[in-house]
Amino acid sequence: MKKQQFMQDLSYGASPLLSGAARFRFWAPAQTHVSVEVEGVAPVPMRAIGDGWFEAEVSCGPGAQYFYRLGNGLAVPDPASRAQADDVHGPSLVIDPHTYDWRHAGWAGRPWHETVLYELHVGAFGGFAGVQAALPILADLGVTAVELMPIHDFPGMRNWGYDGVLPYAPDSRYGTPDELKALIDSAHGLGLMMFLDVVYNHFGPDGNYLSAYAPQFFRDDIATPWGAAIDFRRPEVRRYFTENALYWLNEYRFDGLRFDAVHAISEADWLDEMAAEVRRSVEPGRHVHLVLEHDGNVADHLRRDFDAQWNDDAHHVLHALLTGEKDGYYADYADKPAGRLARALAEGFVYQGDPSAYRNGETRGTPSSDLPPTSFVLFLQNHDQIGNRPFGDRLTERVEPDLLEAAIALQLLCPHVPMIFMGEEDAATSPFLYFTDHAGDLAEAVREGRRREFAGFKGFAPGEGTSSIPDPNEPATFERSRLVPDAERGTGRHRLYRELLGIRREWLVPRLEGAGSLGASSVEPSTVVARWRLGDGATLVLASNLGRELAQIERVNGDLLYESRPGAADAARGGRISGATTVALMVPAS
Repeated sequence: MKKQQFMQDLSYGASPLLSGAARFRFWAPAQTHVSVEVEGVAPVPMRAIGDGWFEAEVSCGPGAQYFYRLGNGLAVPDPASRAQADDVHGPSLVIDPHTYDWRHAGWAGRPWHETVLYELHVGAFGGFAGVQAALPILADLGVTAVELMPIHDFPGMRNWGYDGVLPYAPDSRYGTPDELKALIDSAHGLGLMMFLDVVYNHFGPDGNYLSAYAPQFFRDDIATPWGAAIDFRRPEVRRYFTENALYWLNEYRFDGLRFDAVHAISEADWLDEMAAEVRRSVEPGRHVHLVLEHDGNVADHLRRDFDAQWNDDAHHVLHALLTGEKDGYYADYADKPAGRLARALAEGFVYQGDPSAYRNGETRGTPSSDLPPTSFVLFLQNHDQIGNRPFGDRLTERVEPDLLEAAIALQLLCPHVPMIFMGEEDAATSPFLYFTDHAGDLAEAVREGRRREFAGFKGFAPGEGTSSIPDPNEPATFERSRLVPDAERGTGRHRLYRELLGIRREWLVPRLEGAGSLGASSVEPSTVVARWRLGDGATLVLASNLGRELAQIERVNGDLLYESRPGAADAARGGRISGATTVALMVPAS
């Protein structure tokens, strides 16, 4: 049988040749002389080919270790390294992508409207092999897409992944490139899509050598919260990241990418340029999905080549409703929360050019009401919204079970695309904390940064408890963030997720293409009724009371899909809904 193999041609990095040699290409515009040093081979001067590019061919095979040697003697890893021998400061490895023989090479993915995302941290699951072992359980639950937090090589043994410095290299702590491909291949065999969270807005603070040989990679007039802004005005920079997206999608066969914090990319046109090239480049008939995180709520990208955006607005208002929190950005959602939730369900963004009190009256967002509901990823928790809390506490620890389960029903039976964060389905109580593996001054800077981050929250101002915030660099902080395997499986919460996702799969998914909002109404402070015309003409009605008091609502009708407590549907048909209750009804097409 013919082997099934995939390789993405790259402008940068080391590429194996049929001759048995490898071609090395390196962009170092601040250098006049560069050599490539391959283990066991004499240093090879690289030929300058113009515009800051250097090139060389060296007789070496897969697995060879190499550095680039700069004119001042500094040895640096390849910025397009496909893998590292150890960590980010060490040598890069020549990788032959053809060594992996794909078992499910014909997999074409799944349509976006079938997506149920499950976000996880690979390290907390025990690496690529640990995630692979969990796939059958997730498929049985009703998940259709697994989203990995960033896996790009980061410094040290543990990290969330947003400190990555080598975007083409899967971190060696998680496994080899072929082990990552085996994970993706196994997922496809189970009918699961695989997504990857990619970070194109900054590099981490440790192990990024680009400024030593290509300071043009960065802007000196703009900064991000994480350091110097990347200069997307330069064609070499744009190409570096566009090819990275193509690399993960075509060489590794990921089904989708989530683009982290793209509001920090100053040249927004690059996003649409990159997405258009992705659409042109993937095989005809293959489903590939592109999802944004964008604090600015810029809807125009969703009218082009992006499938959806994480809806932070919807999360924030749900969190404020469920917990009563008003600190930080939750202040923007604390007043008239039911009305804000109704707007999120009906129109997507809550802030569509409205002034934000948290941002000192600055307007935020653009109109989104014309977009289909599947343009928005809806979540009750994610890595940020748990891990960026002082103690990484989950809603399980803060919200009574019946109230939380009413919100879960609203999330999973809404036409928006749902996302589950690892452990939610088992009512996990273990925290998910912010963890790194920095040392020295950088470690202390991270500790102090966490204390400053929470200084504006009640109980965490200087002298009020900030010293007790877990140290991100302590190994125990990471260990506490691991899930306890199988601890809650089989409990009511797991069965609830399985039941709700089964209802979604049977009754909603076949009708989601062409769905649109029919509007939503609210009864303050905690009750909403929302309607959607589905693709076949049927109407979905969701009524949800996320408070404790009985609410009078408009009468609803339809066949019962789900009620979170017995008799709730009949009460809703009569114009009443009790607290901690969600009802889902379907009115067939006439």
